[in-house]
Amino acid sequence: MAKRFVIIGGGPAGNTAATHAARLGAEVTMIEKDVVGGAAHLWDCIPSKAMIATGGALARLSKAEGMGLRNVSAELDFDALAERIRSIEERLETSGVELLESQGVRMVEGAGRLVGPNQVVAETAAGPLEIEADTVVLSTGSRPRIPDWASIDGTRVLTTRDAYPPPQLPEHLVVVGSGVTGVEFVHMFSSFGCQVTLIVSRQQVLPNKDPEVAAALEDDFIARGVRLYKGARAVGIDTDDDGVTVQCDDGRKAQGSHVLLAIGSVPNSETLGLDAAGVEQRDGYVVVNHNCQSSVPNIYAAGDLSGKLPLSSVASMQGRKIAEHAMGLHGGAHRHLDYDKAASAIFTVPEIADVGLAEADAFAEGRKIRVTKVPFSANAKALIENDPRGFVKIISDPATGVILGGSIVGRRAAELISVIALAVTAGLRVHDIYESLLVHPTLAEALSDAAE
Repeated sequence: MAKRFVIIGGGPAGNTAATHAARLGAEVTMIEKDVVGGAAHLWDCIPSKAMIATGGALARLSKAEGMGLRNVSAELDFDALAERIRSIEERLETSGVELLESQGVRMVEGAGRLVGPNQVVAETAAGPLEIEADTVVLSTGSRPRIPDWASIDGTRVLTTRDAYPPPQLPEHLVVVGSGVTGVEFVHMFSSFGCQVTLIVSRQQVLPNKDPEVAAALEDDFIARGVRLYKGARAVGIDTDDDGVTVQCDDGRKAQGSHVLLAIGSVPNSETLGLDAAGVEQRDGYVVVNHNCQSSVPNIYAAGDLSGKLPLSSVASMQGRKIAEHAMGLHGGAHRHLDYDKAASAIFTVPEIADVGLAEADAFAEGRKIRVTKVPFSANAKALIENDPRGFVKIISDPATGVILGGSIVGRRAAELISVIALAVTAGLRVHDIYESLLVHPTLAEALSDAAE
């Protein structure tokens, strides 16, 4: 008899767990109530990157004269952008469903919950459906956090889910939250020609990133005309027919036509029946070990629900590892997930990407490191593409030359960081990069230059 997998939540973690478990011979049932592909993925990540791509195209056209072109212009078609986003979402969901069905995964539309360690109930339109499981994977994701002082109306006061795209293009958008999501919104809406004000609760945007990286982004925002309210924490929102006013704890007020909250997320765990199954949780997140197992060994959690890095790439890898572990493939030595080596990116312009040990963290720990940095202004390809902003920074062990981490600010940073991510994961040394024969002219040559 095949091992019975039941997966609650069809995002990147659930989808990957389902397809890999099915390929390994499991009998897989997936329960999803919203969208196959994941709400956070298809309703947040993908639409935001589509909007950023449109903003980037506008920005490139505005600099066309620097490429030897004249009389090049374009204007935003907001309705066409909305339709483009819907089309991308539909194509990705359709392809995801087709892949799952091709692997023999049974699809159940509804909300799943545990009623015991091996029992799941799916609340469907036709009524409750009871399903027995040998392995349960919980991957229900998260939703935007809404503080007590904010009343969301979906028109002027928005969460991220209301803004891909919003009902109308804001004249002046006030963004509350200067983490990854917040700064991406600042970038995309300023690219569309909107006035933007950013409420920054700390003294720099991206408070958990390298200060040099954050400073580069702040410089770009200021050049765009973005207003930064540093050291201000939003505590209230007033609305009227003319717009919104965001009250800050230091007495300052930010006025605009719309306000967007980008202040984190909360896990979708309230209705999962975790207590009924004896699953340990902390602040709504499922407590997991290095195999993504909960306190009940046959119940796993992945993606945002696991409380680990909220990245689609991490969720997908967790899903893969869960399938392998539950199907007995991890009986011998194998590589566990190392969240400290996960690459991440911020799709502003310039793009920002990093992986591994951060320079500031190394200094805080008193750890000896070697830091080498090369600006893109010295790179031929960056000059050819008329965008020499940013730099490549590589952090290595001064004794061994092993690459420990790196940061990139600049064009295609999200793609280029993959090289450093591979080096960090594989324990490569700086000479492994600078002795590689790379294509000329390319932006990747800056990696070789920094390594050397």
